[in-house]
Amino acid sequence: MTGPEQKQAREALVRQWFGLWLHPAPFDIGQLFTDDALYIESWGPQYRGAGAIRHWFDEWNTRGRVQQWDIRRFFHSDEETVVLWTFRSRMNDGAADAFDGISLIRWQGAKMCRLQEFGCNRNRYDPYAGGGAPRFRDEPARWF
Repeated sequence: MTGPEQKQAREALVRQWFGLWLHPAPFDIGQLFTDDALYIESWGPQYRGAGAIRHWFDEWNTRGRVQQWDIRRFFHSDEETVVLWTFRSRMNDGAADAFDGISLIRWQGAKMCRLQEFGCNRNRYDPYAGGGAPRFRDEPARWF
């Protein structure tokens, strides 16, 4: 099992990564991710390698801003960490997004080698609230 010092170090690294999205600043991607890391977003895109992750981060921040990325809880095992979080962003064109999510992170030493996101729509409802037959909203399905 993961010791307390290792848990704290992993949590600090994740907090640093999330914090960079809230307050973009120069940073050494090699302190966070392995050279061959894989990052998978909940809606499909993936970035292979620390250089590609850095390029995505830099480019994305020219088009929008993360307004909230709050960590709610961490779960640890020997090689993985699960992070529960809440996210909100606004793009320069005015489009906004907000959802709850989970990151599944695999570690190689003290760096992330794989980070996969899973998203959950915040606009939830009970389709059976009106009786036995479901009544689903007439809206497009979310991308996660």
